[in-house]
Amino acid sequence: MVTLAPELKTRLALPLQIGSVSLQSRVLQSPLSGVTDLVFRRLVRRYAPASMMYTEMVNATGLHYVKELPQIMEIDPGERPISIQLFDCRPDFLAEAAQMAVGEGADTVDINMGCPVNKITKNGGGSSLLRQPELAAQIVRSVVDAVAVPVTVKTRIGWCDSEINAVEFARQMEAAGAKMLTLHGRTRAQGYNGPARWEWIANVKSVLSIPVIANGDIFSVEAAVNCLEQTGADGVMCARGTLGYPFLVGEIDHFFKTGEMRPAPSPVERLECARDHLQMLWEYKGKRGIRQARKHMTWYAKGFPNAADLRGKLAVIETVEDGLVLLDEAIAYLSSLPTEVDAERLAAPAFV
Repeated sequence: MVTLAPELKTRLALPLQIGSVSLQSRVLQSPLSGVTDLVFRRLVRRYAPASMMYTEMVNATGLHYVKELPQIMEIDPGERPISIQLFDCRPDFLAEAAQMAVGEGADTVDINMGCPVNKITKNGGGSSLLRQPELAAQIVRSVVDAVAVPVTVKTRIGWCDSEINAVEFARQMEAAGAKMLTLHGRTRAQGYNGPARWEWIANVKSVLSIPVIANGDIFSVEAAVNCLEQTGADGVMCARGTLGYPFLVGEIDHFFKTGEMRPAPSPVERLECARDHLQMLWEYKGKRGIRQARKHMTWYAKGFPNAADLRGKLAVIETVEDGLVLLDEAIAYLSSLPTEVDAERLAAPAFV
């Protein structure tokens, strides 16, 4: 049984203060490339209305030369709190992009210094900035000078095991003016392999005065509580655990606020959410939305009888009608099963 220690319960009851921005939730939805578009954020916010959401990361160089805002920067007028995440290695381009982000309504501007993907790091962005802390600090200073909203940084513990510099790097980001730091407990070399090393998050938290948000292996309420107990972090950021499971941020937030577990959604409820997701992507992006929906649909289709067969079919849908028919058939099938017979299997979490 998961419980909150008295000290942790008291800390979680306080707002999360990011510079001038006060959040009523200490659970954040991570920016995820190709995932956290406006549609996905709407779904997460159904269950976590007070949590900070992040856009997919935006290339500052692309903004500079194209001079128009991409769809991934679009946010709902009432979508608060919201942060737009930027990446690049050019301080002037990032400052310009940050001003555009604020113009779109961003409550904070987040700078990605943790993405491990080669196409980002080879051009000097993402986690490659861990190897250039002076440039990273210059970037933060430039963005801080350019906008009135708080500037935050998301990074990793280091480039590789022989280059773990999280503590000193974090100090430099705070000194440059960052108002919050989110730390993924893996090196760039690890990617997403092996366990997140939360002890480094604890090390960073011990030397900073700004909020530190823990990221990495937050797949459940229990993991979130354990992480905060071990690290002393000011909150958690959910990433891969929300793929096909937009309920997670809300589940953790509800537990942090009440000490009570929110009932996990049934397979039928998860597929009903998938149905909404598919329909919304079609309405927002048209055919491109259907192509993007394929991966989302396969993430939802896990943890229940015949899920593998459904995944295979959803992975190749060509129209919204194709997907809706498959989901409706699966919902009808699962609804017909005796609850007591398949209770254990049907309760399997979506990310398993």
